[in-house]
Amino acid sequence: MNRKTKLISLASAALLAASMSACGAVKDAAEKSIENKPAEGELRLGTTEVVTAMDPAGSYDFGSWNMQYSIFQQLMSIPPNGDQPEDDAAHCEAKDPKTVECKLKEGLKFSNGNELTSSDVLFSMKRNVEIADPNGSSVLLGSISNGDAKNPGLADGAIETPDDLTVVFHLNAADSTFLKVLTTATTSIVDEETFPADEKLADDKVIGSGPYTLDTYKKDELTVLAANKSYEGTKAPASKTIYITSYGTSANLKTAIENDKVDVAWRTLSPQELTDLGSNDKVDVITGSGSEFRYWVWQFGTKVGKDQAVRQAAAQIIDRDRISERAYDGTVEPAYSIVPPGFGGQKDSFEEKYGDPDPAAAKTILDEAGVKTPVKITVGWNPDHYGPNTVDEAQELEKQLEADGLFDVTLQSDPWEEYQTLYKQNAYDLFILGWYPDILDADNYLTPFLRDGGFFANNYQSDEVNDLLSQELAETDEGARDDIIGQLQDVTAEDVPLIPSWNGKNVAVAKKGVTGVKETLDPTYIFRLWMVKAPGDESSEASESPSASE
Repeated sequence: MNRKTKLISLASAALLAASMSACGAVKDAAEKSIENKPAEGELRLGTTEVVTAMDPAGSYDFGSWNMQYSIFQQLMSIPPNGDQPEDDAAHCEAKDPKTVECKLKEGLKFSNGNELTSSDVLFSMKRNVEIADPNGSSVLLGSISNGDAKNPGLADGAIETPDDLTVVFHLNAADSTFLKVLTTATTSIVDEETFPADEKLADDKVIGSGPYTLDTYKKDELTVLAANKSYEGTKAPASKTIYITSYGTSANLKTAIENDKVDVAWRTLSPQELTDLGSNDKVDVITGSGSEFRYWVWQFGTKVGKDQAVRQAAAQIIDRDRISERAYDGTVEPAYSIVPPGFGGQKDSFEEKYGDPDPAAAKTILDEAGVKTPVKITVGWNPDHYGPNTVDEAQELEKQLEADGLFDVTLQSDPWEEYQTLYKQNAYDLFILGWYPDILDADNYLTPFLRDGGFFANNYQSDEVNDLLSQELAETDEGARDDIIGQLQDVTAEDVPLIPSWNGKNVAVAKKGVTGVKETLDPTYIFRLWMVKAPGDESSEASESPSASE
């Protein structure tokens, strides 16, 4: 779903604290997060993830969304290890296939004291769609948008607010997944008196009505969350203060947990590092169910990428078992479909069409299409967003494509922030991306990838696919919908707008005595910070959460 990080050393932490001495809370937070002196009620999380934007209108990535789930409320939410929406800020129900009504809970307030009303909900949805940030997730609000890429906005009459507590969504097409969309960070409710309507709010200024407030923010380094004293909801904070440090590399993150600098390490440690930490008797390696998806996308905007024979030949060659074994020590499962196992309608369409890896069959495909070999191809990968083993996967794919002389591969790596822009600008013929579900529904692995070039803007266009997507979203009969979803996977294997690589699990490492981690490791990949609690230092005097205004 951005990153340019570095390990905060003791020296750099001191320098950081000195440079921000005007804000005592920042100084205290930076020192506490490093010095290994957590007080009772404090939690230290280490990660390699960073934040693209704290503003819900400006992000569609892992690091950002998991901050937003703690700072903002959504109308509905998915409970741990569940897959159906439950009430959060509101009770919502579908009145008919194109109408959803939500009743807000009474007395909700933002952390600044402002009331949360239906007007704020309308404002939140409208600004997200209109800002249409290239790194944002407004694409998930397609059911209420006008569909105009040049002048994005809500469709006429898309949202009604008959009173302060009622929001009625009028969808532009039947959408059986819309209640689940209302659980995502995309639909986070922001204060219309604080957030600008036409641009993102500065990261360190965001406020919400969720279980935590943003106390301190140092981009790519340190985030401090403090329990929201005015929060009224079901996500009661287990910890008063949470320090979240981005360590930049998995090696630095591993060192941090070994040296007792963090209580929990989550996202992303390599398979080898997890194996090593498994023998450490001071920590637990905790594995939960997951639905992580890694895949290679073809850019139809390039001459090579738009050639179906080239795409099919590469799909015929790729050996997923070797990628799993050689790049990930066998810790991931080969993926033969755009939809992971466990979702309704899933079928291994790529295995059915291409069978075992077969360079001879790939050569036949190219020869019959009159494609001269070797095909020169630029393959893009990112070194700092998907973990340290991405380079191993990229190099393994290069070996496979070049082994029989059918392809001549040039590998190109770029930092994540640039990478997100470059792959949309035809810099690569083929490029790697990862996906973690926004909602637990097969459509979340279909519509965002296949409709009109997908979120990654690869220029793939298929009227057949668009029609099938509309059909499955509108279909209420489970068996009939599963059949349509199966058809979509078959078309994907035929057209090859992307090549599925593997599926993975949700893993964290925690100090002995930390609670709540196992419960939140589920296929949503929402790390529910409000559930997690460190054992704390009983001898330390519990302190109040620091305030950035002090």
